[in-house]
Amino acid sequence: MTLVRGEIARMLSLRLATWTLLLAAGCGALLTGAIALIGPENATPPLPALDTVEGVEIVLGLPSVLLFVPALIGTVAVTSEYRHRTIGTTFLAEPRRGRVLGAKLVVYTMLGLAYGVVASAASGAALVAAAAARGVALPVPAGAIMLPLLQLALAAAVYMVIGVSIGALARSPLVAVAIVLGYFYLLEFLLMMIPGVNSLYPVLPGGATASLTSFSFLADTMAEQTSLGAAALVSPAMGAAILVAYAAVAGILAVAVPLRRDLR
Repeated sequence: MTLVRGEIARMLSLRLATWTLLLAAGCGALLTGAIALIGPENATPPLPALDTVEGVEIVLGLPSVLLFVPALIGTVAVTSEYRHRTIGTTFLAEPRRGRVLGAKLVVYTMLGLAYGVVASAASGAALVAAAAARGVALPVPAGAIMLPLLQLALAAAVYMVIGVSIGALARSPLVAVAIVLGYFYLLEFLLMMIPGVNSLYPVLPGGATASLTSFSFLADTMAEQTSLGAAALVSPAMGAAILVAYAAVAGILAVAVPLRRDLR
């Protein structure tokens, strides 16, 4: 608990939590609000309108394409400590590195959950405000809006943990950022275009996220463009379990690997 309090104090002194929550509000509100205000039916290609259940589901799921942001925040936060050698001071104060990295994972999990809650709240508020501004009555009850937003919040926490773990393993900011962006913006899409291999998509992080958030629009669009059949996604509960498993494995590696590794 002392290490956890120390990590929280470090985060607050650097104003990382403040900037993270501001970024969460921006990411949640801007994308959802812009699409809802313009009208999904006016997008290219046209999407179902807000007065349909499918249109609301797509607009609520769009913020999931920005889940790389909490992953990047966690990655940069940890790699900056290696870059500026401040992690060495921490390890001198607490030589048991596993405890230090474990405390970081706990704190950044909480930050990731806070990011997800703020982003989800901002996204939901932007949707309701845009629909009211356009005079569109949303065809779903409030509970149906809350569920995908809560799923998005959980996914954000998991992505933050994965980002922290990648940062602890890579240590180099450029390498860690390249891994995060390269995987989520390149590798997964390439795998989805390979016949046979695309069937693995439901158990990859992107596919598990699509299952958890019930947002399969991107995968379905990719399947149409490549003339490949879209792989059937798993249930939201199974998607959450797969994501948590990825985070757990990444967290274990992040704690175990640096134990015997030189800080240089």
